[in-house]
Amino acid sequence: MAGSGGNSLLAGIYSGLTNTYSYLAAQYPDKVTLENINKARTDSKTANIINQGFASYLQTNFQNIDKDKDGIISTEEMNNLTNTLTTQGLTKDELTQLYATGSSGLSASTIENILQHFDDMDSNHDGRITSAEISAYNVESARIKKEDEFNARKASNMSVFYGNEDSSVDSYSILSYRYSNTTQK
Repeated sequence: MAGSGGNSLLAGIYSGLTNTYSYLAAQYPDKVTLENINKARTDSKTANIINQGFASYLQTNFQNIDKDKDGIISTEEMNNLTNTLTTQGLTKDELTQLYATGSSGLSASTIENILQHFDDMDSNHDGRITSAEISAYNVESARIKKEDEFNARKASNMSVFYGNEDSSVDSYSILSYRYSNTTQK
């Protein structure tokens, strides 16, 4: 995951939700209601077209998305949802729900890694992770990994200067060059 950018990770989720809503709005121009989402998920004509995972998310979270409680997810409410998710991030429960439905758009190992390290990634401890927090965590993880690799290879007991007595092969030291030249003269 260290090579994955947080922006591209969560952007797939935002796009999936937006595309699913757009599809529903096109199918049901009168309004996107809970009944219409249920119908789209079960209708044989649309069930194979609609992203079931994102539709499930909209269905499960309908009451939270429908802020004015009129029984309709309006374009404005959908825009507010995606803007909130973009700026404030996703909760662990939201990520788990999207993962469980297979609609996160992420590989299983990537989403499992995010969920496993969620608390570490949530740098401001607000219970949500943003793309920026994922990216910062990835950068810091890569830095620590490189630092650990460097420290594992760090010279000990002056092995760089004098060579390594524990080595099963001839080891090179800074002094090897000097002594090899003086013995050949």
